[in-house]
Amino acid sequence: MIKLTAIGNLGKDAILNNVNGKNVINFTVAHTERYKDAQGNQKDKTTWVDCAYWTERTGIAPYLKKGTQVYVEGQPDVRTYTTKEGTNGATLSLRVSSVQLLGSKSNDAAPSSGGYNTGGYQAAPQVNTASAPASNDITEPFDDLPF
Repeated sequence: MIKLTAIGNLGKDAILNNVNGKNVINFTVAHTERYKDAQGNQKDKTTWVDCAYWTERTGIAPYLKKGTQVYVEGQPDVRTYTTKEGTNGATLSLRVSSVQLLGSKSNDAAPSSGGYNTGGYQAAPQVNTASAPASNDITEPFDDLPF
Protein backbone atom coordinates (compact mmCIF):
# COMPACT_ATOMS: atom_id res chain seq x y z
CA MET A 1 0.00 0.00 0.00
CA ILE A 2 1.24 3.45 -0.89
CA LYS A 3 0.11 6.37 1.26
CA LEU A 4 0.31 10.01 0.19
CA THR A 5 0.02 12.99 2.51
CA ALA A 6 -0.32 16.56 1.31
CA ILE A 7 -0.76 19.99 2.81
CA GLY A 8 -2.07 22.68 0.52
CA ASN A 9 -4.84 25.10 -0.32
CA LEU A 10 -8.11 24.29 -2.05
CA GLY A 11 -8.23 25.61 -5.60
CA LYS A 12 -12.04 25.92 -5.58
CA ASP A 13 -15.01 25.06 -3.38
CA ALA A 14 -15.59 21.33 -2.79
CA ILE A 15 -18.45 19.63 -4.59
CA LEU A 16 -20.61 17.03 -2.83
CA ASN A 17 -21.82 14.33 -5.23
CA ASN A 18 -23.84 11.15 -4.88
CA VAL A 19 -22.53 8.28 -7.03
CA ASN A 20 -24.49 5.01 -7.01
CA GLY A 21 -25.97 5.87 -3.61
CA LYS A 22 -22.62 6.76 -2.01
CA ASN A 23 -21.45 10.26 -1.06
CA VAL A 24 -18.21 11.64 -2.43
CA ILE A 25 -16.68 15.06 -1.83
CA ASN A 26 -14.51 16.20 -4.75
CA PHE A 27 -11.93 18.97 -4.37
CA THR A 28 -8.47 19.97 -5.58
CA VAL A 29 -5.47 20.75 -3.39
CA ALA A 30 -2.54 22.85 -4.61
CA HIS A 31 0.92 22.87 -3.07
CA THR A 32 3.43 25.45 -4.25
CA GLU A 33 7.13 24.79 -3.72
CA ARG A 34 9.60 27.64 -4.02
CA TYR A 35 13.15 26.98 -5.13
CA LYS A 36 16.09 28.61 -6.89
CA ASP A 37 17.14 27.45 -10.34
CA ALA A 38 20.74 26.96 -11.50
CA GLN A 39 21.05 30.71 -12.22
CA GLY A 40 19.82 31.62 -8.73
CA ASN A 41 16.39 32.86 -9.86
CA GLN A 42 13.42 32.29 -7.54
CA LYS A 43 10.94 29.84 -9.10
CA ASP A 44 7.56 28.49 -8.05
CA LYS A 45 6.29 25.01 -8.91
CA THR A 46 2.66 24.19 -8.13
CA THR A 47 1.44 20.60 -7.90
CA TRP A 48 -2.31 19.99 -8.09
CA VAL A 49 -3.93 16.93 -6.51
CA ASP A 50 -7.50 15.92 -7.47
CA CYS A 51 -9.11 14.53 -4.30
CA ALA A 52 -12.10 12.23 -3.88
CA TYR A 53 -13.29 11.73 -0.30
CA TRP A 54 -15.80 8.85 -0.18
CA THR A 55 -17.57 9.23 3.15
CA GLU A 56 -20.93 9.27 4.87
CA ARG A 57 -19.68 12.11 7.10
CA THR A 58 -20.38 14.95 4.71
CA GLY A 59 -20.56 17.67 7.37
CA ILE A 60 -17.08 18.87 6.44
CA ALA A 61 -18.09 19.74 2.86
CA PRO A 62 -19.36 23.30 3.61
CA TYR A 63 -16.00 24.15 5.19
CA LEU A 64 -13.96 23.05 2.17
CA LYS A 65 -13.91 26.45 0.46
CA LYS A 66 -11.46 27.93 -2.02
CA GLY A 67 -8.27 29.03 -0.26
CA THR A 68 -8.77 26.82 2.81
CA GLN A 69 -5.57 25.10 3.88
CA VAL A 70 -6.01 21.36 4.47
CA TYR A 71 -4.06 18.25 5.34
CA VAL A 72 -5.13 15.19 3.34
CA GLU A 73 -3.93 11.61 3.24
CA GLY A 74 -4.92 8.59 1.24
CA GLN A 75 -4.01 6.35 -1.68
CA PRO A 76 -2.53 8.06 -4.75
CA ASP A 77 -3.29 7.30 -8.37
CA VAL A 78 -1.69 8.76 -11.50
CA ARG A 79 -3.96 8.98 -14.52
CA THR A 80 -2.57 9.48 -18.00
CA TYR A 81 -4.50 10.90 -20.91
CA THR A 82 -4.10 12.24 -24.44
CA THR A 83 -5.26 15.78 -25.19
CA LYS A 84 -7.18 16.89 -28.28
CA GLU A 85 -3.90 18.17 -29.69
CA GLY A 86 -2.38 14.68 -29.36
CA THR A 87 -0.01 15.41 -26.49
CA ASN A 88 0.19 13.15 -23.45
CA GLY A 89 -0.68 14.40 -19.98
CA ALA A 90 -1.00 13.08 -16.45
CA THR A 91 -2.93 14.00 -13.32
CA LEU A 92 -2.32 13.08 -9.71
CA SER A 93 -5.45 11.97 -7.89
CA LEU A 94 -5.97 10.89 -4.31
CA ARG A 95 -8.60 8.64 -2.76
CA VAL A 96 -8.78 10.48 0.56
CA SER A 97 -8.98 8.51 3.79
CA SER A 98 -8.50 11.50 6.12
CA VAL A 99 -8.86 15.26 5.81
CA GLN A 100 -8.10 17.97 8.37
CA LEU A 101 -8.85 21.67 8.14
CA LEU A 102 -5.79 23.78 8.92
CA GLY A 103 -7.08 27.30 8.25
CA SER A 104 -8.18 29.72 5.58
CA LYS A 105 -6.80 32.84 3.93
CA SER A 106 -9.99 34.84 4.36
CA ASN A 107 -11.96 35.34 7.53
CA ASP A 108 -15.26 34.36 5.87
CA ALA A 109 -14.13 31.07 4.31
CA ALA A 110 -14.58 29.04 7.49
CA PRO A 111 -16.14 29.86 10.83
CA SER A 112 -13.73 30.88 13.54
CA SER A 113 -14.28 30.47 17.24
CA GLY A 114 -11.35 32.44 18.54
CA GLY A 115 -7.68 32.11 17.93
CA TYR A 116 -5.05 34.32 16.43
CA ASN A 117 -3.95 35.03 12.89
CA THR A 118 -0.46 34.23 11.66
CA GLY A 119 0.61 34.55 8.08
CA GLY A 120 -2.89 35.35 6.89
CA TYR A 121 -4.29 31.99 8.04
CA GLN A 122 -6.79 31.42 10.82
CA ALA A 123 -5.47 29.40 13.71
CA ALA A 124 -7.26 26.38 15.11
CA PRO A 125 -10.01 27.26 17.61
CA GLN A 126 -8.84 27.71 21.19
CA VAL A 127 -10.40 25.72 24.00
CA ASN A 128 -12.31 27.74 26.60
CA THR A 129 -10.60 27.05 29.92
CA ALA A 130 -12.65 29.55 31.93
CA SER A 131 -14.88 26.78 33.32
CA ALA A 132 -11.96 24.62 34.49
CA PRO A 133 -11.04 25.01 38.19
CA ALA A 134 -7.71 26.57 39.05
CA SER A 135 -5.11 24.18 40.47
CA ASN A 136 -5.37 25.74 43.95
CA ASP A 137 -9.19 25.23 43.93
CA ILE A 138 -8.92 21.42 43.81
CA THR A 139 -9.76 19.99 47.24
CA GLU A 140 -9.47 16.27 46.48
CA PRO A 141 -6.34 14.49 47.77
CA PHE A 142 -3.78 13.85 45.06
CA ASP A 143 -2.86 10.36 46.26
CA ASP A 144 -6.36 8.88 45.82
CA LEU A 145 -6.55 7.56 42.26
CA PRO A 146 -10.00 6.61 40.93
CA PHE A 147 -8.73 3.32 39.51
